[in-house]
Amino acid sequence: MRKVLYILGQLNDEDVEWMARTGRRIEARQASVLIEEGRATDDLFFVIGGEAVVKVSGVGEVARLGRGEVVGEMSLIDSAPPSATVETTPGSLILAIDKRAIELRLRDEPGFAGRFYKALAIFLADRLRSTTNRQKSNSGMKAGAIMDDELDEGILDQVSLAGARFEHMMSILSAARA
Repeated sequence: MRKVLYILGQLNDEDVEWMARTGRRIEARQASVLIEEGRATDDLFFVIGGEAVVKVSGVGEVARLGRGEVVGEMSLIDSAPPSATVETTPGSLILAIDKRAIELRLRDEPGFAGRFYKALAIFLADRLRSTTNRQKSNSGMKAGAIMDDELDEGILDQVSLAGARFEHMMSILSAARA
C-alpha cells in the first residue's frame, strides 16, 4: 500500500480526482495479463484490490503486488519495452490510466507534471533502495539503515493525506460502477 502513498502524497486533490475519473476499472474475474514482457503497454496501472503477479522470462514469479501498488511506470518514463509480465489474480480490481492522457496532462499542466514526476522519482528511489537492501541481505551482508518497510521522514507527513486520497479515489471508482 505504501507505494501508492508515495505518489498520492505528492499529488493534490484535483490530480487524484482527475486520475480516478480518467482511468478505467478493470475487474479481473480470472487471471489476465496487464503488461506483457517485451510488448509496449498503453496504460499505467494501480492495484486497487487483489493482487498482481510479476513474472520474468527464464526466472518465473519475482513479486506479488497488493493493494496500492503501481505498475507500468517505467514504460511511462522511457520508451523501452516492459522487462516483466504482470498478471492480475482472479478478483483483482485495477485502475488503468491511458498513458496518452497522462502525457497530455503532463504537457498542459506544469504543476501536475512537477508533482507527478517528483512522486515517480520518490517511488523509484524507494524501489531501488528496497532491491539493494534485499540483495545485501541475500548475500549475507547486513542490510542498511533503511529497512524495507520504513518510510522516509519527509514522506511521513504526507501519508495520512495520501491515504485519504486513495480512499477518495476508491469512492469515485465505486460511484462510477453504480
